[in-house]
Amino acid sequence: MANTNGYLKVGELASVTGLTVRTLHYYDEIGLLSPSGRSGAGHRLYSNDDVQRLYRIGLLRNLGLRLDEVAAALDDPAWDLPGVMARHIAELDRGLAVGHRLRRRLTMMAATVTDHRSLETRELLDTLEDMAMLDTKIQRRIPTLVYRDIAAAHEYLTTVFGMEPGRISRGDDGTAHHAEVTAGDGVIWLHAVSEQFGLQSPLTVGACTEGMSIVVEDVDAHFRHARAAGAEILYEPTDQFYGYRDYSARDLEQRLWSFMTPID
Repeated sequence: MANTNGYLKVGELASVTGLTVRTLHYYDEIGLLSPSGRSGAGHRLYSNDDVQRLYRIGLLRNLGLRLDEVAAALDDPAWDLPGVMARHIAELDRGLAVGHRLRRRLTMMAATVTDHRSLETRELLDTLEDMAMLDTKIQRRIPTLVYRDIAAAHEYLTTVFGMEPGRISRGDDGTAHHAEVTAGDGVIWLHAVSEQFGLQSPLTVGACTEGMSIVVEDVDAHFRHARAAGAEILYEPTDQFYGYRDYSARDLEQRLWSFMTPID
């Protein structure tokens, strides 16, 4: 995998670490991890020392440190790493204490139910509070896109952009109010225009305030399919400075989409 000089290209380093090329580029931009070399074509080349630094970055991130704290820990000998670790340990202890308390309450509640006795409202509320304290991490993100015609958008995204079709929920009159498509490892929700929540389609307001970026296996093949299927292409596949080859298109309601493949 390494080249003849013992260096790793950015795509190779991303592959072996599970990070994205964009993340490695960002680390370089903020000075957290700058590659030791460049190829004749200007591509980033990472040495063994760079890989070791990236490993330490990962360890510190797992301790819950922000990127600026990671940089300080690596570059400032006077930085208080023991203090940060102590705070992290205290947070872990807090979680363990809540977990033990929740276990005791659930054990007592189970005994109460077994004896056919009623549970007190306060017991239930205290238990729910502890459960909420343990379940504070974000589990998943689901982007939601607004369309005037959900059924048509569902058909377009699956036919033209090649996404996997998901369910469509319809009202009594047959109108689609919610739909889903899958792009790679994530689902995308399609939501109807809503005056109540101020949700509008780009087609309605005449402007697009957000877009979607999707990583595909072969951006050139994806581009050819989308163009043949009638997509409005804004620009053809192009190698970008941020490490991706991408192209951009608009869907049937003028939302901006970018499809890309990492540059090796």
